[in-house]
Amino acid sequence: MKNSTERQRGGAGMNGLLGGTYGLFFLGALVYYLQQATTFWMGILGILKALVWPAMLLFKVFTLLQM
Repeated sequence: MKNSTERQRGGAGMNGLLGGTYGLFFLGALVYYLQQATTFWMGILGILKALVWPAMLLFKVFTLLQM
């Protein structure tokens, strides 16, 4: 039987990689949306869009695939 430290490390490698990748994409989306913002509230909206960009991307893909 595995001890608690072995169980905790089990899938950490892939989670760390995906988290880091999401973080980089989040920063890229944040910079893009903030550069496009012309008012304070558009900047706030840009921050919110940067948080949910994966959902927007999947929605566009599913729309194109007519799913």
